[in-house]
Amino acid sequence: MVKPVIGVIGNAYSVENRFTVQMAGQSNLQAIADVTGGLPLIFAGNPRITDINDLLASVDGVLLTGARANVHPEKFGAEPDPRHEPYDENRDAVALPLIDACVEKGVPLFGICRGFQEMNVAGGGSLHPEIRDLPGRMNHRMPRLENGEIHPDPEVVFADRHDVRLAPDGVFARLYGRDVIRVNSLHGQGVLDLGDRIICEGVADDGTIEAIRFKDAPGFALGVQWHAEYDPQRNPINQVLFQAFGEAVERYRQAR
Repeated sequence: MVKPVIGVIGNAYSVENRFTVQMAGQSNLQAIADVTGGLPLIFAGNPRITDINDLLASVDGVLLTGARANVHPEKFGAEPDPRHEPYDENRDAVALPLIDACVEKGVPLFGICRGFQEMNVAGGGSLHPEIRDLPGRMNHRMPRLENGEIHPDPEVVFADRHDVRLAPDGVFARLYGRDVIRVNSLHGQGVLDLGDRIICEGVADDGTIEAIRFKDAPGFALGVQWHAEYDPQRNPINQVLFQAFGEAVERYRQAR
């Protein structure tokens, strides 16, 4: 049987400060292969390389991954600040119109971390560059050692850190059959104002929005702030999301 193809957005990186490459994290690709049953296909987050119409003619779903770079503030009417760099404007230029196209055409769309933030911006919302600076918010960034270095143990970095309370009778609550789930947390930027095309599906203990969906999407169009790609092979919370995404991708492939 031919596997459904799931496009995975790439991120710009410099190798040895000389070579510009497009990269996608192995865990994203592995999650697709292991849990959705699909074939991951990396596409460039660069409008000079990726044509959105051609891309959507070639894939059965799209995964917008996390990334180190923040969405550029000009995309939601704010001023850029060197403290909140890096930005990746080429990815912005692909991801934002791609989200609109996926929603319009019913192509299954799953946004994780930056991808979740891109969905909110595409839906008319805004972001805060450092969510922990807002009154009453926790530090959502990854754990660090006393010397400031990132903790070397991935099990610590990606450990569950806070609850998410799901909207009653929402899509996520129906997927999980419960009102509260527990997730990891590795982000600085977060949702400030929810887009008018976006429905909030889950909120952290401190009020940070953690799960969303596009209200006018005819198909699967969900986003999560946490890193669901890390361990969906064994983590039931993340597994449910990738399974649901895979089922939506297969339905879309069969329909077309």
